Amino acid sequence: MSWRLSYRSSKFRNVYGKVGSREHCYDGIPITKNVHDNHFCAVNTKFLAVVTESAGGGSFIIIPISQSGRLDTHYPKVCGHHGNVLDIKWNPFFENVIASCSEDSSVRVWEIPDGGLRRNMTEAALELYGHSRRVGLIEWHPTSNGILFSAGYDYKILIWNLEIGEPVKMIDCHTDVILSMSFNTDGSLLATSCKDKKLRVIEPRSGRVLQQASYKNHRVNRVVFLGNLKRLLTTGVSRWNTRQIALWDQEDLSMPLMEEDIDGLSGLLFPFYDSDTHMLYLAGKGDGNIRYFEITTEKPFIQYLMEFRSPAPQKGLGVMPKRGLDVGACEVFRFYKLVTLKGLIEPISMIVPRRSDTYQEDIYPMTAGTEPALSAIEWLSGINRDPVLMSLKDGYHRPNKLVFKAPVKNKKNVVVNGIDLLENIPPRTENELLQMFFRQQDELRRLREELSTKDVRIRQLELELNNMKNFSPNI
Repeated sequence: MSWRLSYRSSKFRNVYGKVGSREHCYDGIPITKNVHDNHFCAVNTKFLAVVTESAGGGSFIIIPISQSGRLDTHYPKVCGHHGNVLDIKWNPFFENVIASCSEDSSVRVWEIPDGGLRRNMTEAALELYGHSRRVGLIEWHPTSNGILFSAGYDYKILIWNLEIGEPVKMIDCHTDVILSMSFNTDGSLLATSCKDKKLRVIEPRSGRVLQQASYKNHRVNRVVFLGNLKRLLTTGVSRWNTRQIALWDQEDLSMPLMEEDIDGLSGLLFPFYDSDTHMLYLAGKGDGNIRYFEITTEKPFIQYLMEFRSPAPQKGLGVMPKRGLDVGACEVFRFYKLVTLKGLIEPISMIVPRRSDTYQEDIYPMTAGTEPALSAIEWLSGINRDPVLMSLKDGYHRPNKLVFKAPVKNKKNVVVNGIDLLENIPPRTENELLQMFFRQQDELRRLREELSTKDVRIRQLELELNNMKNFSPNI
């Protein structure tokens, strides 16, 4: 590749990947075997969410970040969907709120209690129905509170206002399945890649397509906005079926600014962009390696830095938000790698080697925080604002005083003898199993006694009826 021959001084030139030790990994997780091209993993500073294998519907688990090690076989799950879960995303402003979408054509929003789940969760805070076919992608708006985007196999993107629990806009400009969605920094533009081989830049509130590209030499799979650089980066396949990246000007998609072949492997390339460091990470599905580059505004635009290699193939990757990184170790990015064959999740830290123990302001600029810049109503009215920034030096421990409030709805309960069947869950420990066993034995004993009493009463009534017939032959 041409960028390997050039040299440019960079403070990220020696960034290296470090795999977490065994005690910091998450083991014994039944990671989904679904072949849908998604990450099946979402991370924030509190929780790690992973889509799992399940029978009779879709489910995912929520693990507190601090709870590493081997997972209990009966660990509780979020299991309210009636079909396979295809995508999950944490709310960027409420760290206990996660959205999921599924083959059952629904989008659901869940509120996770602090400390994680103690039993299976089947009742969502919000159930959103609007798609006519399965929903494959969801994305939270980057600056507005309560705006969620969902893309379905009905070729439509719905914009949901979670304050009322209803869709407020439908984007209907695609002619095939939407493969990926990405927002610019203030959320005023939405870029999409589609199975019809077209790249689009859309004004989401009006649904108007501002730019559209259909470039025969580069078949687009994934797209990502490159921060405020007014650039788009896409991964895809060249006409010779080699994996390829392309850089585009968001205001002119007639031709890419540059395109480079990566390799001849067949797995999908996932792009991850860090707007704070201007670093781009490329991870292939089914690969064990992660390549990383630095993005510049001048030619050659993309500078190759290094490659992290591992023999274990990755099913998907979750990314920790910047406020959850270890700034003392000069960690600039952290992946959570899903290794399906081992049922394992490995944290991979990207670290800038520095000897100083002081805070490194040059690699940790102000970054997006947990405070929304806009309300849903403000964004829908046409207002745009950049994210509210925070410093990682003293701001990442600041508590968020916002409270997530779902629209009021009637909760469904199926109560039998004081037991809510929708909330009834399998036991997690041997002690809980014994308690449930004895409760069931007591219930069976009570039912037998009740049945015996009714049998006696039935015999008494039959005798009384026979006596009445004997004394009154006309009956």
